[in-house]
Amino acid sequence: MNEFDKDYWEDQWAPAPSGRSRPLPVNPYLTGETAHLPVGTVLDAGCGTGTEALWLAEQGWDVTAADISATALAEARVRAAAAGAGERVDWVETDLSQWAPNRTWDLVVTNYAHAEIGQLPFYRRIASWVAPGGTLLIVGHLHGHQHDVHHGHDQPEGATATLEGITSLFPASEWRIDSAYEHTRTVHAGGSPVQLHDVIVRVHRPT
Repeated sequence: MNEFDKDYWEDQWAPAPSGRSRPLPVNPYLTGETAHLPVGTVLDAGCGTGTEALWLAEQGWDVTAADISATALAEARVRAAAAGAGERVDWVETDLSQWAPNRTWDLVVTNYAHAEIGQLPFYRRIASWVAPGGTLLIVGHLHGHQHDVHHGHDQPEGATATLEGITSLFPASEWRIDSAYEHTRTVHAGGSPVQLHDVIVRVHRPT
């Protein structure tokens, strides 16, 4: 099994022994960084069990939610049906490191997603799916801080990125960097406070 391949993610999203789902709160960077954007089409790249995808659908976005894990997507579909949002999200099971969609989106978002190809190549790849006039929002794990509240183990070095590394992917001749910062926040995992050290970048592709 390779790091971040399909087998890895199926194992990570395997049902908890209790059989209960584990919905997480909507990522606060997503809500803050997209609040001013006009709704349109959006791709959630690495959607997991669909928390952000469902929130985007509730805001009126036309959502495509893609993930490599059939287990995660099955849970996402159950959650969507329970929320009455089953027809507002197109769930796609795919390996984002190989996927070649024949379209672009007004907004592409990724929240702590990891692919076999590494973080910077992954971010460069999904950036190509942003439509002219569109926006890319990256929320990732900051390089140099070992933590993981989502899957219960330290992140390998290849799953992190620096602010400088991410912003270097977006030359001023092709992109406008609207937000680029590091932030530490505290979340509660299993009843215990855990610090997340995050890197957030929002860029706009001019028409």
